[in-house]
Amino acid sequence: MASADPTKLENSDCSATIAATADRLRALTRRSLQAGWQMAQQPDPQVTSATEGWTTWPFAAPNAKQHIAWARGQKALWLCQQITVPTALQDFPLAGSALRLGLTWWAEAAAVYVDGQLMQEGDLFDYFGRILLSDRVTPGDTFWVAIYLISPGHDDGALVRSEVVYEQAVASPEPSPEPSFVADELTVLQTYAETLAPEQLSAIAAAIAPLDWRTVGQRDRFLQELGALRSRLQTLSPWIKQRQVTCVGHAHLDLAWLWPVAETWQAAERTFRSVLALQKDFPELTYTHSSPALFHWLETHQPDLFHDVQQAVQQGRWSIDAGLWVEPELNTLGGESLARQILYGQRYTQSRFGDVSAIAWLPDSFGFSWQLPQLLKLGGIDYFATQKLRWNETTTFPHSLFWWQGLDGTSLFSLTLPPIGTDVDPVQIAHHSAQWEGQTGFTETLWLPGMGDHGGGPTRDMLTSAQRWAESPCFPQLTFASPLAHLQRLCPEPLPPHHPDSTLPVWRDELYLELHRGCYTVHADQKWGNRRCEDALREAELFAAIAHRQTGFDYPRAALTAAWQQVLFNQFHDILPGTAIPEVFETANQDWQQAHDAAVQIRTGALEAIAASLPRSTAPHPDAIPLFLFNSLNWSQTDLVEIALSTLPATVSAWQVWDAQSATEVTVQISYYSDRADQRPGSPHAEPDESPRLLFLATIPAIGYRLYWLVPQPTALPTPLPFPHPQSSAPDYRLENEAVWAVVDAATGDLMELGDKATQTNRLRSLANQLQAFEDAGQYWDAWDIAPNYQDHLLPAAQLQSIQWLESGPLRQRLRVVRHLADSVIQQDYVLDAASPYLKVATLADWRATQVVLKVAFPLTVEADHATYEIPFGAIARPTRSTDPHEQAKWEVPAYRWADLSDATAGLSILTDYKHGFDAQPDQLRLTLLKAPLWPDPQADRGWHQFTYVLYPHGGDWRAAQTPHQAIAFNSQFPVVVGAKTGDQTAIASDIVDDLGSDSSAIAGQGTFLDIGTAGMHLAALKLAEDADDQYILRLWELYGRSATLTAPSLTFERTNLLEDALADAENPCHLAPWQIATLKVTAFDNSSLSHLSLG
Repeated sequence: MASADPTKLENSDCSATIAATADRLRALTRRSLQAGWQMAQQPDPQVTSATEGWTTWPFAAPNAKQHIAWARGQKALWLCQQITVPTALQDFPLAGSALRLGLTWWAEAAAVYVDGQLMQEGDLFDYFGRILLSDRVTPGDTFWVAIYLISPGHDDGALVRSEVVYEQAVASPEPSPEPSFVADELTVLQTYAETLAPEQLSAIAAAIAPLDWRTVGQRDRFLQELGALRSRLQTLSPWIKQRQVTCVGHAHLDLAWLWPVAETWQAAERTFRSVLALQKDFPELTYTHSSPALFHWLETHQPDLFHDVQQAVQQGRWSIDAGLWVEPELNTLGGESLARQILYGQRYTQSRFGDVSAIAWLPDSFGFSWQLPQLLKLGGIDYFATQKLRWNETTTFPHSLFWWQGLDGTSLFSLTLPPIGTDVDPVQIAHHSAQWEGQTGFTETLWLPGMGDHGGGPTRDMLTSAQRWAESPCFPQLTFASPLAHLQRLCPEPLPPHHPDSTLPVWRDELYLELHRGCYTVHADQKWGNRRCEDALREAELFAAIAHRQTGFDYPRAALTAAWQQVLFNQFHDILPGTAIPEVFETANQDWQQAHDAAVQIRTGALEAIAASLPRSTAPHPDAIPLFLFNSLNWSQTDLVEIALSTLPATVSAWQVWDAQSATEVTVQISYYSDRADQRPGSPHAEPDESPRLLFLATIPAIGYRLYWLVPQPTALPTPLPFPHPQSSAPDYRLENEAVWAVVDAATGDLMELGDKATQTNRLRSLANQLQAFEDAGQYWDAWDIAPNYQDHLLPAAQLQSIQWLESGPLRQRLRVVRHLADSVIQQDYVLDAASPYLKVATLADWRATQVVLKVAFPLTVEADHATYEIPFGAIARPTRSTDPHEQAKWEVPAYRWADLSDATAGLSILTDYKHGFDAQPDQLRLTLLKAPLWPDPQADRGWHQFTYVLYPHGGDWRAAQTPHQAIAFNSQFPVVVGAKTGDQTAIASDIVDDLGSDSSAIAGQGTFLDIGTAGMHLAALKLAEDADDQYILRLWELYGRSATLTAPSLTFERTNLLEDALADAENPCHLAPWQIATLKVTAFDNSSLSHLSLG
């Protein structure tokens, strides 16, 4: 048997000696108050009346954690205690000391009174404090302390810590600080030594050994002993002073969370005034803040304060570390939204504060998608900083300083921030700094003193403490600087990860947060609002830009910017994820609607301007009505068009549809069921619109238009039969077109078969589209999380109520299934359109569950090691079977518009309109539909929901099936402009003819405004440049992880960054590498129009 290492034994003994000495010293000037509080649970907030007779109250009993706890539910608690200064603590005399009261609470509201005077207020975020009771005490002094606390609505309240601390008085001539200060110095040295230099432990223990405890009852003598101890520790000072703690004042201020947005502005004003006032008394204080959206509000509503902030920035005492308009949610928004977060955030910062932000400061967002490094670098950002990965519940994120390599290979210098919302606690700083140095090898570390998440920033007490510790010989150098200065000192010119001498670790993956997985699903109204605004704004800009080029339409840049900024604000990481109080969503829903209305109005105006100038063929009938259909996608698209007859300018018995391009009649169908429902999720149920609609199939050129004619008919069209063929004794619930088929089980309403005719293969292993409900309770972060063990708590299966055919015409088949799930009703229409390669599942849910998560499962015949999911401007393959704990923690993952499970031969893609949460096994894909938390919104998602998801069986993998194209098209409709039935139908604007060239097809009835082909890229944006009315911006992204090249001989392109500044190193501006995002500026035109742009 091996003998113990004597060095380790010696180090262990030394550590025990140091720790015991520090504890003994602390007991001389610190005393817990937890056992001395008398309590009463009464709601009266007035200190005078509420505390009358407090001496008769019972004593509060601390629990096992030594907390004084009381029930949740916004219950009030008064705690009172009289503090009398004793002559000594553990024999150490206290006369002449300063006295502070230290408190930590967990309460929705807190108020601290000393001798009846309000001394401090707080809440869940402003949750600790140190109150000066006396700058020099005399034994026998008394202080009456009363604390009024309100428990959180969602959690038990607690007084976590209460203590008195006797400190050295200001300007005291005593030879040493108070014993507890020296105790912390010992603990700091011990912490660094144990982590980085164990050989130093013996020196610390040796310095302690001569300390004469017999003098503790003589204040001066014992302080001399401590002074001598500190002198002996001076030999370690050069070693500890090799290290540096860089402090930056900080206040994480959530723009909305457990308070409405209006309260955020008040918190910001209060925080900023506090910081500026403190900087007058503590000129060393530096401060950082993010979110240009907040400064935009400040500039508008508090211009004098904004000016003071600008001056502080110019003086180098305040840094705007932002990068993005807000600190957004980064999993469920689109790539163009991320581009706009950066564009508007950086442009504002540069215009108001003189420079762009070099740091993307994102301490609290709930995970980070894999294209973020590329986007941030394209936005002029060199550094990425977060602390959220410290919240991982399964694994510990392994890196503190690292290269984050994005999907396309772009690398970003990245920093794991220290905890936010912290005090200047020397022991806590030492633990963090020693761990940091052990991981990175760097002796300089960052610390962020200041209150959050409700603002507040650094306090006077924090800054006074920082000054004391800066002077300690047993603490690292402590200075204030900006985060950028800190990072530039760490690595003035960091070697890229491919450099042979680079020593920093490289992370080649998304930064997945192992927590808050419910955010992909909860508060569906926010996801719905975001998606419809993103899509509407894209089309509004695109058609406004085309109208501007083609017709001189007045491009509404200011209105578009304002609408985008409303959307970007609502993408904040507690709004879009759905994790705020109800009042926040009341405001957000108004903003979503306002932005959407603005986008629709702009799009409508632009399309009408374009349509008015387009050529028309000769009308096939004197009363014919022209229909201009537009396609915003950069590939030709075939889809079913739905025209509400009530919107037409004439009322007739029936309509015939003529294609102006081919001069032929097209097949039509009358339907009384809309697939274009537009009702906010969670709203009260509105009766469905069952007015008649005219359906016809249309093919529209890429970024173009096609003209159809509505011709009145004297005889109404017959309503389609309610089933595809005569009823038999056993109904055939089979939907089928030339591309796919599906069979629905008559007993359950589930899918029995789903296949594509190209491979003649059923994709389903067993019944699919199974509704699966699970209990989802027991999580502190109720709305944020899905219970990790939810699969162990499967609830009773849905019960079929009815199944019936609603329509089966030449263009659309619709089978309705209604199921009960406890008190909820789930109505699903299986919809199959002519020429469609997929089956739609149009869902109407009356959701009445509580703490339940609802999923829909698709067991498949294929097996795959990875499932693929769309992320903003890209796609990611995540393993379905892994032995890596971090990968195993990805048991619920986000996707933007689609997810796919396939092998090399076949698979299934699920496309969604605004659902984002998925989980996968090697042979099953499952979509999360709904959640039902109780906190912070007790009614979140209860009510009616309308959503549609698509089941796309295909041959080959997702690339062969062009799943990204299908998902983008599913989320895009053909805008329609309905013309008048009379007027000059042959007038042709000469400039449009010139622009479209001699292409006779344009005259006949269709045309393309902008042709960039159908190779694997998507036009995410077409708009006017931010600073020029004669330049256009195209933003493209490569869809499939393959390179592509844009060719346009008649146009001159300039490759720019997201800020629309030229990129000097863009050798071939029209070539896109795999997964690359390209912003192109059209800088010159010849006699041709945009219509001559093509993709080679």
